[in-house]
Amino acid sequence: MNAIAEFFDKLGWAIAQRTYEHLVLSFFSVLIAVAIALPLGIVLTRCQWARLADGVMLVAAIIQTIPTLALIALIMLLFALLPLQTIGTVPAMVALVLYALLPVLRNTYTGIRQVDSTLIEVAQGLGMRPGQILLAVELPLALPVIMAGIRISTVWTIGIATLASLIGAGGLGDLIFIGLRTIQIDYLLAGTVPAAAMAIVFDGALVRAEHWLTPEGLRE
Repeated sequence: MNAIAEFFDKLGWAIAQRTYEHLVLSFFSVLIAVAIALPLGIVLTRCQWARLADGVMLVAAIIQTIPTLALIALIMLLFALLPLQTIGTVPAMVALVLYALLPVLRNTYTGIRQVDSTLIEVAQGLGMRPGQILLAVELPLALPVIMAGIRISTVWTIGIATLASLIGAGGLGDLIFIGLRTIQIDYLLAGTVPAAAMAIVFDGALVRAEHWLTPEGLRE
């Protein structure tokens, strides 16, 4: 008990502050990514040119394959050329948003495209408009796939956000890198445990959100 008390006396405030920074950085990065990828995925399902959809998916996939540190460095270089501030929250958030796009975009596109065409024809026969079909038929049926993409993006973003401290964006990565540089286990625990707990909590919250958003007739 004394060891735990000493741990929180030493790092309690730092943990709270860095956790808040990490939470803000991750939450808004995922929120922006969903705000971009979800409408874009819907638009691509309506696109008549399959090559355009394939091209957008390819670009998102290429971004996903770039190593995290390399992408952060590229963002910093781009900001330097514009010129914009190359360190801090903004360039880190741009990198996180780019990384979070693919799972949401791909799952939105795939989820809507795999809806049974017979159900859409029935909805059309009932006189429903395209917008009504999207909201009442396609999105509810595609919701599990879309939410899976959002959950993947959220967990990835929380993990990758630890590297944002390398460019002065703060977060739990600050504690992790201090622990790595000084070989102090308490700093490593102070950074890794809250990050892991945050990922678990967010994933569980999104599972509950999916259950709440799913129409009662489609729930298991």
